[in-house]
Amino acid sequence: MKFLMNTGRTVNQGVTVENKGSVEYAREASTCFMHEFDMLELGVDDGDPVLVRGPVGEVVMRVKASVEVEIGTVFVPYGPYANHIVAADTHSTGMPDFKSHEVEIEPTDEEPKLVYELMEDLGGLAYER
Repeated sequence: MKFLMNTGRTVNQGVTVENKGSVEYAREASTCFMHEFDMLELGVDDGDPVLVRGPVGEVVMRVKASVEVEIGTVFVPYGPYANHIVAADTHSTGMPDFKSHEVEIEPTDEEPKLVYELMEDLGGLAYER
């Protein structure tokens, strides 16, 4: 299914941002918030893994119902998971375009990776474990 993805910060992400290698940070940053009606149509429940394909890549996340997300849209916290699916170009603003990207989402049996695994996939150095 296709959705319009927006990104931003969450309170829980802010609480754990100082330790990006933590399980708590990975859990929050790898959450794809979605309207429960869309989840029903997609055939997924809270906590199920989903594959999110964006303009430049894909990443496995966990879906979570949110009444604050409009039908047909998803919300993904800023961070390494969102960075896997949006282009890094900043158009001279210093911040990539993190709003209004079309993404395709489908259920998967894969598990979301931890942050250090995502960094290693890109050829970078892993965060401290």
